[in-house]
Amino acid sequence: MNYARHPFFQHYRINALRALGGLGFCLIAFTAAPQASPVLNVMFEGAGLLAIFVAIAGRAWTLFYIGGRKNSELVTMGPYSISRNPLYVFSLIGIAGIGAQTGSLLLTGLLLTAAYFAFDMAMRGEEAYLAGRYGGNFDDYKRMVPRLWPDFSLWRECADVPLRSAGAIGSLRDGIVFLGAWIVIELVKVAQLAGLLPVIWVLPA
Repeated sequence: MNYARHPFFQHYRINALRALGGLGFCLIAFTAAPQASPVLNVMFEGAGLLAIFVAIAGRAWTLFYIGGRKNSELVTMGPYSISRNPLYVFSLIGIAGIGAQTGSLLLTGLLLTAAYFAFDMAMRGEEAYLAGRYGGNFDDYKRMVPRLWPDFSLWRECADVPLRSAGAIGSLRDGIVFLGAWIVIELVKVAQLAGLLPVIWVLPA
C-alpha cells in the first residue's frame, strides 16, 4: 500500500462522519430540548458555546505545530508532547459544545460516545501507519505520551516553533463547522417556536 497517497483512508472516515452528522441534524430538527430552568439552560448552552470556540482555537493552535508535516515526519513537540492526538481532543471538546446547545446531557453524552468510537478507529489506523513508517521512534513516543487525554507535565517546546500559517488557516476553516452546527441548532429552535418544524420527540435531560 502506498502510505503517502492513502494514509489511514482519511477520506472514508471524513465522509462517514459527515453522513452521521447529517443524520444527527435531521433528527435534531424534529426534537425539542427538555424543560428545565431558563438559568440552567443559559449556563449549559453558554458553556457549550465556549467549548466550541476552544475547539476552533485549539485546532488552529495545534496545526501551527504540525502544519503540512502530519504524514511526512513524526511531530512530538508542543501539543504533541502532551497528547498523541490533540486534534481529536479539541474535536471532542467541540462536539461536547454542540451537544450542549440541545440542552440535553443525555444527547451530549451520546454524541461524545459516538465521536469517540469514530475517532478511536481513526487513531488505530494512524498508529499502524506511524509504527510502520517510524518504527522504534514511534514506539518510544507511544510509551511516553498518552494517546488522548493530555499530560501537561510532559510539555516540551520547540526551539523554533514551526509556524504553518496555511495549515492553521485550513484548521480554522474546518473548525467553522462547529460554529455552523451551533447556528443550525439555533435556527431549528426558532423554526420550532414559529411552528415551521413539528416537534416529534422531547429530548430527555
